[in-house]
Amino acid sequence: MISAITLTAFQKAVVAQNKINSPLSVSKANPGYFADANGNIVYLTGSHTWATLVDISPSDPPASIDFNVYLDWMQQYNHNFLRLWTIELLRWHSTNLGKTFTIYPHPWKRTGPGLAFDGKPKFNLDEFDEEYFTRLKTRLYRAKKRGIYVSVMLFEGFEMQFAKDAWKNHPFHPGNNINSINADLDGDGNGLELYTLSSPEALTVQEKYVSHVIDVLNDFDNLLYEISNETHPASTQWQYHLINLIHEYEKTKPKQHPVGMTFQYKGGSNDNLFASPAEWISTTSPAGVFNNLPVSDGDKVIIYDTDHLWGIGGNGPWVWKTFLRGMYPIFMDPYDGGFSGRPFDPDFEPVRKNMGYTRIYAEKMDLTKTVPSADLSSTTYCLANPGHEYLVYQPSPDTVFSVNLEKGKYKYEWFNPGSGQIEGSGKMKTGKDHRTRFKAPFSGDAVLYLKAHSIEQAVELRNTIRETGVVFQLGHENRWQQYSNYGTSVARTKK
Repeated sequence: MISAITLTAFQKAVVAQNKINSPLSVSKANPGYFADANGNIVYLTGSHTWATLVDISPSDPPASIDFNVYLDWMQQYNHNFLRLWTIELLRWHSTNLGKTFTIYPHPWKRTGPGLAFDGKPKFNLDEFDEEYFTRLKTRLYRAKKRGIYVSVMLFEGFEMQFAKDAWKNHPFHPGNNINSINADLDGDGNGLELYTLSSPEALTVQEKYVSHVIDVLNDFDNLLYEISNETHPASTQWQYHLINLIHEYEKTKPKQHPVGMTFQYKGGSNDNLFASPAEWISTTSPAGVFNNLPVSDGDKVIIYDTDHLWGIGGNGPWVWKTFLRGMYPIFMDPYDGGFSGRPFDPDFEPVRKNMGYTRIYAEKMDLTKTVPSADLSSTTYCLANPGHEYLVYQPSPDTVFSVNLEKGKYKYEWFNPGSGQIEGSGKMKTGKDHRTRFKAPFSGDAVLYLKAHSIEQAVELRNTIRETGVVFQLGHENRWQQYSNYGTSVARTKK
């Protein structure tokens, strides 16, 4: 018999148990992942969108996102991670959409005297606008209540390279502040020196801002930091400096939080990320390997973000491939289309849903002991603790594949990423270590979960069902197929 159960019941049980009680840190047992204070691996995945912190819209004042509605929407997909975007400009001129967006609020007060280029009072970079920091606190608090982790973006460097009139619309332009700050040292009109160590005056203001963010947010357990989104490659030492600043300053605080460095666009190198003092990184994919993802070797926690791959893009198979290569998949989501013009695009429903599905399996597995093991399956997408637990993804529809199983008894489960249902389950045993052939009992891509079975595990499963109230509804006969003594070894895919 097979279990014809959607993951909704499991999802409710997982969310109920996923209370955030401590900051994340790199797992000592499996350093490719984060763990809580008890050493339990915490799997992160979710949709993020631009207007989650500052307001962005063509109106002035700009319309604000309903953040509670957004968090509820995330929970419907079983997501537990978002990037809280900042935008530094006063206005963003989008050539793609042919619109100019107003941005509010900013970290500093607009006291004047005098008017900035947008016709409003100039910034005083010595005084913080507490509305910005209160909003940070409020949004982290609301996310924490829902079991959602938040990466606070401190700076945003993409806009300064590619938005029209970006430097003219930045608070550090001398025409927009009363402090005589001017980061455009070479006078070329782009101000990118702002993201280097070449302007001591600008750096001092940035350091005070970062320190104030830490003062305001240190008590939150669901907090991560990101230095800057897609800032140009010359920013490397500036980003390293700020990562070290956060580490050193948080040593004086009750809590310490992971700090991240994301891909430097345009022309950056993943090597700069791996060499950084950051706990987590967001890399880009080497050219031509969107369908054959790199394997995380545990050097850094990798949050693999479609934003640094396609911008807006991705599909269901990408989600599973990312998970089974030892990384956290997150999605740059158009959401309501307010800043991208693509509201609730149905083409991306498979991405949203499958991120939540991977979280279910991450919670079911012991990720302290499983590692990406491309050599154990002909699909090359396998997380395994050999002899104990295997999760295999088959991206090719209706295709036989093999798994190298150690001798033992196993429970197996077939999950259909297209339907969101478990469509096959049962027990099997192998008499010796060998490659075992499988084929999914349904069309489309497939996920196979195998776990060593014993009397002790059966008792544990029974107790779990009693505690969570999860009920299995049995369906039609098992159509799972097993083949034995097949296959040759597959070389492990390296990053």
